[in-house]
Amino acid sequence: MKILDPPAVRRWARLAADALGQASTEIDALNVFPVADGDTGTNLHLTMLSAAEAVESLPEDVDAAVVWQTLSYGALMGARGNSGVIVSQALRGLAEVLKDGSDLRAGLLRAAVLAREAVARPVEGTVLSVLESAARAVQEVEGDLPEVARQAAGEARAALGRTPEQLDVLARSGVVDAGGAGAAIVLETLATVVTGGAAEHYEVPAPTSRVTPMTEAGAGYEVMYLLDAGDRAVAALREELDAMGDSLVVVGGDGLWNVHVHVPEAGPAVEAGIRAGRPYRIRITYLAERTHKGGSGSGVVVVAAGDGIAALFEECGAIVVRRAPGTRPTLPALLAAIRQAGDEVAVLPNDDGVRAVAAAAAEIAREEGVTVSVLPTEATVQGLAALAVHDPLRRFDDDVVAMTDAAGHTRCGHVTVADKEAFTSAGVCRPGDVLGLIGGDVAVIGESVAGVAVTVVDRMLAGGGELVTLVTGEGAGEAASEVERHVAGTRPDVDLVVYDGEQGGYPLLIGVE
Repeated sequence: MKILDPPAVRRWARLAADALGQASTEIDALNVFPVADGDTGTNLHLTMLSAAEAVESLPEDVDAAVVWQTLSYGALMGARGNSGVIVSQALRGLAEVLKDGSDLRAGLLRAAVLAREAVARPVEGTVLSVLESAARAVQEVEGDLPEVARQAAGEARAALGRTPEQLDVLARSGVVDAGGAGAAIVLETLATVVTGGAAEHYEVPAPTSRVTPMTEAGAGYEVMYLLDAGDRAVAALREELDAMGDSLVVVGGDGLWNVHVHVPEAGPAVEAGIRAGRPYRIRITYLAERTHKGGSGSGVVVVAAGDGIAALFEECGAIVVRRAPGTRPTLPALLAAIRQAGDEVAVLPNDDGVRAVAAAAAEIAREEGVTVSVLPTEATVQGLAALAVHDPLRRFDDDVVAMTDAAGHTRCGHVTVADKEAFTSAGVCRPGDVLGLIGGDVAVIGESVAGVAVTVVDRMLAGGGELVTLVTGEGAGEAASEVERHVAGTRPDVDLVVYDGEQGGYPLLIGVE
């Protein structure tokens, strides 16, 4: 790859958002600076997710300049927390340079410069150090785009390891910088895209000692808002907020800014924004307490990939967010469903790829006062099992425990058809082969949906079970009937239920409880 063209930018934005979503909990655990409020990973995920969804909303035929500008704008509008705002400014720097197809070396340098300029009082050993080290390391690199990206990612990882040497609070806590860990993942996913590599699990260094939690004393408030204002007014605002608090980051330009500051009292920080221009999307968080009390109304939000199964979930009283097979719902769609569901909401993602988006939507809803729990349902059959024990009259926490327990006791399998040759845990498959998966791993390769499904069910029942659930996709009714006859003849002690899911891509979804 010679340039980061629009399709590559889209792939990178989505891969970075997904990787940060998967790593958000681990990054949150590193969060001790500037405040140990345990949300850096979540904030970085929300920031990059906003950027990814912005570029994915564009038509396919737009030019590179529009894609880069939209990426930058999406990150600015969705930037959250100290590190999220800084990373949004780094993306702005990349966009300024790369929208014209310029060299990645210059883009990384501009990203590091803008990120540092955004911070009122820069501190070494943070995300700023990681970005600057990566940018400096590639300035003399001879090679094409993939080589520059590889070198930048490698240096970012090395610089992350050095952050405890630069910032004493990190060394005392036994962690690397949380924001720097997120920045390293952003650059590593960039290298993955430009080198044509496969998506992987991007490592987050674990704490080497117990992180001391933030105490209430002196915690103050985190104040964030978007601001419409001119450059001169923003310069005066920076000075006023810098005297008022700390962790001040102001990013943006062309009349639109994202303001972040930690202050003892929130009111004066908002009033300063009003004097400078028009603040909106104002978020005020008391830093010593990020949990929320639930209200009286409760509900369940379910993500479903087939019309039939969606209708079944709706009959059970859930609010359903529909998605096409192989895709994920958008953040706004999930957030709207959570808001509709009530003050206490259980979310069933029913797919491992959906969990990160569900967690992001839940975090935003919590800031609005909603109590949200994202259950670890990785398949439709686990969602069915969880919803089967849902009781809206039960205490919310107890209901979540019961639903989680039901989902956890449901083993998952499915049958699909291979569309390409591949090496699997059951051997080599070729296009047209029927694959039976158990727990996400290929366990059976065969010629017919019915035959493979029978084998999968037998293997799953070998570990015990009282109930088999089949969810049929398009044209799989006869295969389900054959499985039903087989179970009735060989395991009369086992109950079996069949639902018409109408999902595409998977002829049969299988659950064993």
